[in-house]
Amino acid sequence: MARTSPQRKSAHLRYAVVGLGHIAQVAVLPAFRHARRNSVLAALVSDDETKRRQLSRKYGVPSFSYDQYEDCLKQVDAVYIALPNSMHAEYTIRAARAGAHVLCEKPMAVTVGECERMIEACRSHGVKLMIAYRLHFEELNLEAIDIVRRGRIGEPKYFSSSFSMVVRPGDIRTRRALGGGTLYDIGVYCINAARGLFRAEPRDVVALSGHSGARQLGEIDETTGAVLRFDEGRIAAFVTSFNADDVAAYRIVGTKGQLHVNPAYEYATGLACELTIKGKTTRRRVGKRDQFAPELLYFSDCVLKNREPEPSGAEGLQDVRIVQALYESAKTGEVVELPPFEPAQLPSGRQRITRPGVGKPDLVKVSSASAD
Repeated sequence: MARTSPQRKSAHLRYAVVGLGHIAQVAVLPAFRHARRNSVLAALVSDDETKRRQLSRKYGVPSFSYDQYEDCLKQVDAVYIALPNSMHAEYTIRAARAGAHVLCEKPMAVTVGECERMIEACRSHGVKLMIAYRLHFEELNLEAIDIVRRGRIGEPKYFSSSFSMVVRPGDIRTRRALGGGTLYDIGVYCINAARGLFRAEPRDVVALSGHSGARQLGEIDETTGAVLRFDEGRIAAFVTSFNADDVAAYRIVGTKGQLHVNPAYEYATGLACELTIKGKTTRRRVGKRDQFAPELLYFSDCVLKNREPEPSGAEGLQDVRIVQALYESAKTGEVVELPPFEPAQLPSGRQRITRPGVGKPDLVKVSSASAD
């Protein structure tokens, strides 16, 4: 049973950040400064002694090794899991069994089975589970969804997206055993964006993967092109690559206009979009924002006020289901059908939370995924 209930006297949730890699250091840990209304950083978990020592001193909280995870869980209400993809399921389930609520980085896990076990563990132990889709709280992304939902571009017909970077050799994203691969790491953004903009679920998918022979990417797909087919003739297509110039954009085209968002998926820069209707284009840009504090604020409110979070575990499971189907299609050359899925909630403008951007902190033994 969860230790934190809606009747809990404290108005703050105590978090342990599990995993002290790049995303944790550059974005998650600094975000607590902007989430202090209801969220407190209370512990750090890592197997790297140097990271534990230096970051524990910097943030003034105790640190624990992975072997001490259960001891850590006794001292917190929730965890933010920022581990390699292959470790998400184990550490979520262990947290749930200890009564700790879970905010887990995406992708939710590597397999549908892992996702289902995570959902069941959190359900059976009475804890909340949310997947860290930061763009579900970001102003411009929610505006894009609203533009399409209100019919400003007419009936949405097709979605196209490109997301790529040149990944540093040896990065965890290049290691199959850790859940690496372009679809797991960046493809989930394209999939989630298409689903959110169409406000619908794909019926079937097809994919092709290509490889130039780059040795540093030998364990995973270097580049994958995917097509998702929705009802009413709608199509979503995207390309992801770990060996191409930085691009992170999408376009959705309807019967009366189109919306181009570029950049669309970034957190280290501002986002921008162009809306074109009957040949007239309007532009919108937002500056760099802290996209991680809103996740903490929202999730803590869900726990403290006993509300079901969006994006839920079911949302994360659906994207992993689609990723697995795409990899199956790339392997077999066949179209892969998807089972029906009906989300309990959809992202909406009510979830918008805005916090100012944070400066890049001093990092301890980590590097960006990008080779640049």
